[in-house]
Amino acid sequence: MHPVSLEDFTKKYKVLIENRLREAVGSLDTPENLAKSMLYSLEAGGKRIRPLLLLAVVNSFGKDPEQGLDAAAAIEMVHTYSLIHDDLPSMDDDDLRRGKPTNHKVFGEATAILAGDALLTLSFQMLAGMSEETAPSQVKLALIKGLSYAAGATGMVGGQVADMEGESRQLTLEQLEYIHVNKTGKLLEYSILAGAEIAGATQEQKEILSKFAYHIGLAFQIRDDILDLEGTEEMIGKPVGSDTENEKSTYPALLGLDGAKEALDYHIRSAKDSLASMGIEVTILSQITDLIGLRKN
Repeated sequence: MHPVSLEDFTKKYKVLIENRLREAVGSLDTPENLAKSMLYSLEAGGKRIRPLLLLAVVNSFGKDPEQGLDAAAAIEMVHTYSLIHDDLPSMDDDDLRRGKPTNHKVFGEATAILAGDALLTLSFQMLAGMSEETAPSQVKLALIKGLSYAAGATGMVGGQVADMEGESRQLTLEQLEYIHVNKTGKLLEYSILAGAEIAGATQEQKEILSKFAYHIGLAFQIRDDILDLEGTEEMIGKPVGSDTENEKSTYPALLGLDGAKEALDYHIRSAKDSLASMGIEVTILSQITDLIGLRKN
């Protein structure tokens, strides 16, 4: 019987995800310092929301979540690579990530860049290596194509560039949404749709899940912006107020803090409304949605 609460689900599958990440890096024939750098950031903690979303979608369709374990690990590798590169002196120039020194502070800038590159390429190796029983060739191709779209110039990387270009400028709400739909939302959407692909969802179900993903992606970023004002360094694992210091447009800056909180509530409600029309077991997905809206880090 599959876990029926997010607490039980996370307790079981977070361990499996983290074991799979360690196994994947540990199996590589690569310089020891590179492997240490990769594992340093993979093991830095975090909520594992993206891989857990994928496994929760598989679970919602009544399938064994472990079928999605390699794809879940691949998503976390892409996410971790993006954080390593985000923290670099040429990007956000951050000293802390999840309460620990950032990768380049420990291993040097060159190794940090290469560790990020290695995690990105390893993610595609993970997808290509999925068993035919779990993911027939057509499913694997869809997963690989989807990740390249979500992580690349049409998704996360494009959003990162738009984010950098938006610094020291007053963006419109539409421009800010474009940044976050791409920089944050596309990888969250991929996590959900990859789970649907593995579970054999219909096209109609994928379209509903895409709407769900859109709303939780924006909710995730709005909550991030609110935490940057209301959180503490201990809570969020990095200095507070960094968005203001970097002169970035944020939802509180555009809407006011109360307006940003109203927008957060709207997207959480809309995400749950989308789930309600699915006709499948969505308890854990609904609880993840609440977690996104209430998270402290």
